[in-house]
Amino acid sequence: MAWGTPNRERRVLKAGHSSIAVTLPKPWAEAMNLRPGDSIVFDQNDDGTLFLKPAPVPGLSSGAAPYLVQAHSFDTPGILERLIVGAYRVGHDAIEIRTDLPLVPERVEELLQAARKLLGVSVVAQEPNRVLLQNFIDPSKYGLPQLVQRMKMILVAFVDEIEAVLGRHGRSRHLPTLIEEANKVLALLVRQLVLACRDWSLARRIGSPDPRQLLEWRVVVHSLGEVSELLSSTLTTLSGGRPRASEDEAVLKEFLPELRLRLKASVEVLVRPSLEAACEAFSETARLHDAAGTAAQSLPARARKTGIYEATVALQRSAGCLSLLSEVAIDRAVAAGNETVLVAAA
Repeated sequence: MAWGTPNRERRVLKAGHSSIAVTLPKPWAEAMNLRPGDSIVFDQNDDGTLFLKPAPVPGLSSGAAPYLVQAHSFDTPGILERLIVGAYRVGHDAIEIRTDLPLVPERVEELLQAARKLLGVSVVAQEPNRVLLQNFIDPSKYGLPQLVQRMKMILVAFVDEIEAVLGRHGRSRHLPTLIEEANKVLALLVRQLVLACRDWSLARRIGSPDPRQLLEWRVVVHSLGEVSELLSSTLTTLSGGRPRASEDEAVLKEFLPELRLRLKASVEVLVRPSLEAACEAFSETARLHDAAGTAAQSLPARARKTGIYEATVALQRSAGCLSLLSEVAIDRAVAAGNETVLVAAA
């Protein structure tokens, strides 16, 4: 789901006997989730430029007024970004920023960075005292199970990168990209849930046929976000370059493959509920949680100065979040009512 930087020049191609065509940049088409046969609408500006966007889905509102943020000025760093992210997460498609005083270059850059960190958002108008951002995401094309699977892939990449950093005792080259990708998917997940709560027909289209499941999805998103924070914090700490004892690292390395395995299994049983598999996932994540906690307590005092202790505790807490996912999977499997578990009498 990364954006990329496409070539701004496109060659005009002949299409049929009397028509011409221009190809769309692949990163933009992928971010808009466009497929062959989809429709695009465009507007022509006075200067001759064209403004393209995916055609709205029938039945969805497309003419809502922009969410307006108006202030005398923006002086505190981070406020603009948080306002934009918040408006995106609660479902606004257009976000307009107005100020009495012109935005300073630092705030303009902050605003542009915020747009780049949100999937489907572009700046469509920029003036000294006014900026308009537009979201072009079609919510019906981003299913909750698919986004959760995407989040799983990012979290597995975090674990892979932690192992790589431990192996080479250097800094992580992929940490900023992983954090950005995780935040993009999490923000879109929250947005999808908010929109689905307002439109139950949308909820069914994106993978929540029973509206009550939206509460479960909220728990899932929160847990995945917590794991993302824990793994990114661990990777940041281990990338600090502080010398570490090999025997302390061995404790952490021992649990990382198991965490990767439990992460994959917990998400898999969540999107494809099976009572037997969900019970096994719950048992294994609980075991990993307890084992990591015991290992953290057995580490020597020096491990607290090198980040190994914090990393092991973060691994334990991550296992606790995965255990919560497996609990949701058990609930879903039980609700389906198509399996029975026989427990032998003591």
